[in-house]
Amino acid sequence: MSVQTWTWILVGITFALYFGIAIWARAGSTKEFYVAGGDVSPLANGMATAADWMSAASFISMAGLISFMGYDGSVFLMGWTGGYVLLALLLAPYLRKFGKFTVPDFIGDRYYSNTARTVAVICALIVSFTYVAGQMRGVGIVFSQFLQVDINIGVIIGMTVVLIFAFLGGMKGITYTQVAQYCVLIFAFMVPAFFISMQMTGNIIPQIGMGGKVEGGAFLLDKLDTLHTQLGFNEYTSGTKSTWDVFAITLALMVGTAGLPHVIVRFFTVPKVKDARKSAGLALLFIAILYTTAPAIAVFSRTNLIETVSEQEYKEIPAWFKNWENTGLIAWSDKNGDGKIQYVAGNALSGKKPEYTEARGTNGERLISNASTAENELYVDRDIMVLANPEIANLPNWVIALVAAGGLAAALSTAAGLLLVISTSISHDLIKKQLKPNISEKGELLAARIAILVAIIIAGLFGIYPPGFVAAVVALAFGLAAASFFPAIILGIFDKRMNKEGAIAGMVVGISLMLFYMIRYKTGLWMTFDPRPASEWWFGTSPEGFGTIAMIVNVVISVVVSRLTPAPPKDVQELVENIRIPSGAGEASSH
Repeated sequence: MSVQTWTWILVGITFALYFGIAIWARAGSTKEFYVAGGDVSPLANGMATAADWMSAASFISMAGLISFMGYDGSVFLMGWTGGYVLLALLLAPYLRKFGKFTVPDFIGDRYYSNTARTVAVICALIVSFTYVAGQMRGVGIVFSQFLQVDINIGVIIGMTVVLIFAFLGGMKGITYTQVAQYCVLIFAFMVPAFFISMQMTGNIIPQIGMGGKVEGGAFLLDKLDTLHTQLGFNEYTSGTKSTWDVFAITLALMVGTAGLPHVIVRFFTVPKVKDARKSAGLALLFIAILYTTAPAIAVFSRTNLIETVSEQEYKEIPAWFKNWENTGLIAWSDKNGDGKIQYVAGNALSGKKPEYTEARGTNGERLISNASTAENELYVDRDIMVLANPEIANLPNWVIALVAAGGLAAALSTAAGLLLVISTSISHDLIKKQLKPNISEKGELLAARIAILVAIIIAGLFGIYPPGFVAAVVALAFGLAAASFFPAIILGIFDKRMNKEGAIAGMVVGISLMLFYMIRYKTGLWMTFDPRPASEWWFGTSPEGFGTIAMIVNVVISVVVSRLTPAPPKDVQELVENIRIPSGAGEASSH
């Protein structure tokens, strides 16, 4: 059977499974809608947390980033895994004991202020929409390539799927759907890795195969270093980033992880604090399976790509290349007219993404209207490295289709979690807690469902008008979470003297600073409509790492302002003391 037939079969089966779970797990109360009734087992919650956490950025983009960045890509592995450890050990048990549904709920009650709650809601919406933008782009990429539908139609299909299981079941439906999605995505990620590791190194375990020998007796990494240097790239195993920027990006990703509202809320779905710790440990184990495999996938895909396309006659190029050309995610412009693909160091494009003319070149290549004068003739979008890898390695069609199903599972699971955060922030923290305190449970549930519908429509627009490749957008979302939530949460738990004035000032300044830097140095939406060059970065800090500086500024402002203003009420200080006592576990409550 063809790849497309296999893809329709596997995607159809997985979607039917998601719909079945959504119908079975319909939410009948706000507690079921917000925290799945608070009675999810640690094992199920661990798998759901892993699926929630491992988004399209982890599945589709991370290995692609590492394959292009080499050693420098390790910041994503260190930051994202380290951040989860930080969250599991330092925050999750205390937040679970506090017993609230959402991060804005914690901040509103801890800082005895509806203003603090509103600022937290705004921060949650900014972080969640930035993060969900990457997920919807991932959905569009998978649908447009594997199901041969228009990318906009693909995004709409993805929106519909998420709407059904999130709208019906809320957190209850999302939780059990995410358990299924974890099984799908981890199987889809590992099977090609086993195949390619065996194919290239004779060792079925990819983590070991990455350090193994290839045909001819050379080590795989040595071979890749040689290929890189021959083409003018830096050695794959050497880094180019400054020590400070590596530290800044890693720390921003770590503390951003610990401040992500859609991951934090997962610890409110288990019955006890002990269960929160167990599910955190299990989730880390489930996450580690993919995260330790991603560097191997990066090495395999990078080696195969270079060997397959560099200096190859275009007319003899494999079918996968021309298939991906049609998506605009890989492109060739024959600048020297020799009919061969010249892949060397340097940008093939002056812009971020190829803009094709309708005509083809004399050698059949897609013409790139904004090609730069650099010698490099090949444009490769980083997001295709995992998705195209099985095709490049000439694996069976069912394996290629399986990767498509896994990519959709990863993107949809995280999108659902993020959309629920947006929904609960509006219905619970804004409407129930502030605008209409006397709203009935039925009315609150209706407001939550309307909010999730609106959020999905906005998320779909992000998918249709994508802001950049998936992992870059997601990394910026972590910076926003680091700059806004992390200081308010960590100081709220461990500093009795921290008051509402300090928390509000810190969050406002932190997220404003991060947004300014992100817009000025990343998006190109600043005055000249062109992202400012790296030479102008403050303290040599990239936009992905600036969350560290914004977080430090937040902490300093929060502490200074709190010491210059009145101390919190005595009952709040006692509450903070009680949170840190290990025994006991309060029931999650909406009141």
